[in-house]
Amino acid sequence: MRPLRVATASFVGTAIEWYDYFIYGMAAAIAFGPLFFPGVSSAAGTLAAFATYSVGFLARPVGGIVMGHFGDRVGRKSMLVISLLTMGLATVGIGLLPTYATVGVWAPILLVTLRFIQGIGVGGEWGGAVLMAVEHAPDRKKAFYGSFPQMGVPGGLIIANLVFLGLTTNLSSDAFLAWGWRVPFLASAVMVVAGLVIRLTISESPDFEAVKQAKTEQRMPIVTVLREHWKEVALSAGAFIGINAVGYIFMAYLLSYTTAVLELNRNRILVLALIASLVWLAVIPWASALSDRHGRRVVLRVGSIGLVACALFLFPMINTANSALILLALLVTAVFMGIVYGSIAALFSELFRAEIRYSGASLGYQLGSILGGGLAPTVATGLYTSWSSTTPIALYLTAVTLISLGCVWLVTRRTA
Repeated sequence: MRPLRVATASFVGTAIEWYDYFIYGMAAAIAFGPLFFPGVSSAAGTLAAFATYSVGFLARPVGGIVMGHFGDRVGRKSMLVISLLTMGLATVGIGLLPTYATVGVWAPILLVTLRFIQGIGVGGEWGGAVLMAVEHAPDRKKAFYGSFPQMGVPGGLIIANLVFLGLTTNLSSDAFLAWGWRVPFLASAVMVVAGLVIRLTISESPDFEAVKQAKTEQRMPIVTVLREHWKEVALSAGAFIGINAVGYIFMAYLLSYTTAVLELNRNRILVLALIASLVWLAVIPWASALSDRHGRRVVLRVGSIGLVACALFLFPMINTANSALILLALLVTAVFMGIVYGSIAALFSELFRAEIRYSGASLGYQLGSILGGGLAPTVATGLYTSWSSTTPIALYLTAVTLISLGCVWLVTRRTA
């Protein structure tokens, strides 16, 4: 099967799954506080909403381990179908949830449960989508084709931004809180069906087929990974913390901060984030092609150094409340996020042999996601609530991006 067709199918399916994931973060920033945690202050409600947001990250390694096991034992393709169904059903379920005013404490309990299921779905998604794209690709274009599922992240964010922008532009605040917030979740059903049709038409990974032919499948792939490749897992998780933390501040927390604290217009921020997301999307394949040409080491190190600088200057520029400076901050951050995010998929897949690759790559990625994006919005909200300043948030982001820079420096010594 042609690599471009498989990569495109990976992009479409991943964009749908990440749309599902991101609309939760946007709803948490705008609506979930008053709807599901009404008995506390506005700041505490936002903190509680972002805490439920983080629950999805705790579930991601579960999805990565379970689907990684079967992806290395049964095949990549079947796990992609299961992950998409899992995410889609949970997302539609959130759109149907009663609020606290209707069922009391059961509302946040059900919200957390469905968020956990979302996390399982997206936790199993990444490894399968990336490996299908990378393992179908020719040797000299692994990073480029592997970047297609990576483009699904900003792709999903762009769709989510457009949907929320359309709703908040055309609905009053009362109407949005009454029913408008449900629309993005319920609309997911249509996209999931389209994604399933596309994913069912692609063929299994040739690398997995070779493993089956050679009968080298591992009985417990995750045990082999932890016994023989724990250093690779630790370094890949550390390498991912920085980009993931900056990414989720960019994608989730800034909407809450700029509207609730700086009192900026919500639609204005959504438009600026949309423009930056388009740049992020465009940079990913370009940086990945450079990675194929010049090696992972140079591209990932440059991108990681850039992320450290972004961590220092992002909030000071946001705090000016000047649209041009906010856009500049978001654009520069998007460029360096694209440089790192584009080629990291191929890097992770190259760290593990084919019979344990789904389990190994997924575990490193999802552990990094917990320590990075899983904590970032909640930590940022807590730091601002405690200090009434964004300086501690900037220091926190600088620390995690420096950790990632160190891990990138070490792990790229092992690869070309």
